[in-house]
Amino acid sequence: MIRLGFLGTGWIGRHRMQAILQTGCAEAVAIAEPSPEMAAGALALAPGAALVADLDGLIAAGIDGVVIATPSALHAMQSIQALECGVAVFCQKPLGRTGAEVRAVVQAAQEADRLLGVDLSYRHTDGMRQIRDIVRSASLGTIYCVDLTFHNAYGPDKPWFYDPALSGGGCVMDLGVHLVDLALWALDFPEVAEVASELFACGRRLQRAPSEVEDFATATLRLANGASVRLACSWRLQAGQDAVIAAAFYGTEGGVALRNVDGSFYDFVAERYRGTSRETLSAPPDAWGGRAAATWAVRLAAGDRYDPASAELVAVADVLDHIYER
Repeated sequence: MIRLGFLGTGWIGRHRMQAILQTGCAEAVAIAEPSPEMAAGALALAPGAALVADLDGLIAAGIDGVVIATPSALHAMQSIQALECGVAVFCQKPLGRTGAEVRAVVQAAQEADRLLGVDLSYRHTDGMRQIRDIVRSASLGTIYCVDLTFHNAYGPDKPWFYDPALSGGGCVMDLGVHLVDLALWALDFPEVAEVASELFACGRRLQRAPSEVEDFATATLRLANGASVRLACSWRLQAGQDAVIAAAFYGTEGGVALRNVDGSFYDFVAERYRGTSRETLSAPPDAWGGRAAATWAVRLAAGDRYDPASAELVAVADVLDHIYER
């Protein structure tokens, strides 16, 4: 059984802890969480774990891996520190605020030969798994258009999200990262030839290198094969429901799409299209939220080390850099 430390145990951190512990392949030996309330919640899930002050304390506890759920500005630094100490890492997104930060983490994982995972959780919905398999099977013919959307009727409740130096960006960094990842992952990471974007804050178009974060954004990626990937994401959009989430792939012989149900953040239906007909591929319920973390833990317990597929994280981060015109 692998020994894990948990750095940050807010709602997401505790949820990922629970998913990992339910695999039966890991034990939580140490927790670092400054909030007494959040720490108490984590200890309720892992009563045998020790409370320590920080990442140094987790590493000193002799852990095999660390699960990081801290503010975005800390992700790259904390991941690199753990990896350089020989500790595998599972980190909340974004892994870094820029492509350079993400590249540095991936390089650290490669040099340490340690497993690196990032919580790009929408890959792990049953619907997206089926969509990815269909897209890569070529049964849709030539895929020429991909449309992706993630509108959130709410904004983050922590002040650091609104400071570009701490967050790395607004709704694109928070939500758009999932859209870029889903598109490139489903298409098997094609070359991106060109990126164009528009960023807005409170209805105002932002200029290059803005001093405030965006709350609405659109972007178009032109792939080397000529296909178009279009995405839109936002915080606090007047959308008439909690969330609008969709990922659709259209080819010359058909299409597939993942869409949320009735504004839900958690329930999705996946469909396949042929002309005017449609076929349901998957529907709720699907307990996908902790699958990325659980999968990482199972792989770590099986002895997996550095995975060259981690380079995909750099490809996603580079697109975000282009969206922000960095």
